[in-house]
Amino acid sequence: MLKRKKISVIKTIGKFIVLSILLGLLIGSATALFLVSLDFVTRFRTNNSWIIFSLPIMGIVIAWLYHKYGAEAKKGNNLLIQEHRKVKGETIPFMMAPLVFISTLLTHIAGGSAGREGTAVQMGGAIADQFTKIFSLSAQQRNTLLIMGISAGFAAVFGTPFAGAVFALEIMLFQNCKWADVLPSFAAAYIAHFTCLFWGVHHTQYLIVTSSQINFIPILWALFAGFIFGAVAFLFTACTYFWNKLFAYIKQPYLKPFIGGMVIVILIQLLGTQKYIGLGIDTILQSFTSPANKYDFILKLLLTSFTLSVGFKGGEVTPLFFIGATLGNILVWFIPLPMALLAGMGFVAVFAGATHAAITGIVLGIELFGIHAGVFIGLASIAAYFSSGSTGIYSAQLQKGTKYKLYNYINRISKL
Repeated sequence: MLKRKKISVIKTIGKFIVLSILLGLLIGSATALFLVSLDFVTRFRTNNSWIIFSLPIMGIVIAWLYHKYGAEAKKGNNLLIQEHRKVKGETIPFMMAPLVFISTLLTHIAGGSAGREGTAVQMGGAIADQFTKIFSLSAQQRNTLLIMGISAGFAAVFGTPFAGAVFALEIMLFQNCKWADVLPSFAAAYIAHFTCLFWGVHHTQYLIVTSSQINFIPILWALFAGFIFGAVAFLFTACTYFWNKLFAYIKQPYLKPFIGGMVIVILIQLLGTQKYIGLGIDTILQSFTSPANKYDFILKLLLTSFTLSVGFKGGEVTPLFFIGATLGNILVWFIPLPMALLAGMGFVAVFAGATHAAITGIVLGIELFGIHAGVFIGLASIAAYFSSGSTGIYSAQLQKGTKYKLYNYINRISKL
């Protein structure tokens, strides 16, 4: 009996070593292709601004694609979280991967304000779940597989493997996670990250040149800033909820993205700039070195929540980085911390608040900006987490009668 159990453990370990390598290579390669394609369509849109007028038509195409080939896939990241909770669920349709890939490119080429994390994570989850039946995995092993897919996608798209592994564990709320999930999550994340680099894809480097002394007063200011970032994260979630409720009255599936696309095109023309559409990487970088406009963060917040609510695809995370960095930039008006540090704090803290992923925020801050700035970013992320309300951008995180807050995380981690 003992010998049989030992053989079973060895088989399981061997199975997940093979899966880590396979998923890391496949998801890292798919994400590399996505990033190269996204860069191409972004440059095309920048040089051919006329294509922005096609956004309503692109919205209809996206709606048709999902209606025809992937009704369930419309749930996006929430589908991954829901499937992770099920004792026994249907395999996530592989069509989710090409659908979100194509739809995100269509969104970006025509001027939607969206990110890229959702695409990479959904591709990762969809690719990973195809191996459930191939490797005859149990329900718990399938949960591990989904975590690996999410961690690989996040790690490859942002170049942050440590944060990617933690993110996958955290958005699953540690509820069904076991210690056995940790190593596969990290293995898949790092292999996907290095695979992406192997294909010659390079990630944006963010730099905080000046920080602050770690003592009582700066720490208080960091916490105060964090509560502001959390309030803005809550506003982003509230706006998303509002737009979803507003457009729920439109029952015709193709009319919602068409009307939404028309509104976005009109707004872009009124603003007279492409600054608030797409990823907005240039503006994020500038927020670390130059004063931002006082309304940058709110315009990006409104446009992104609107874009995603009317049916366009991509993700929220890079826009959340934009919102947080530009907001942090203007907080220098009354918070006596370096502008670059405040931008970095906002960059991560708004993300942590909106996703309810405070631990990921801490890790991401250290991984991107180093340990010294990471202390302030971590404190801001925790404060943002507690001030961001009980709901986040991933509605499937919530269960009836339960608020997933940091003090509950510690309890879950202890039970892993």
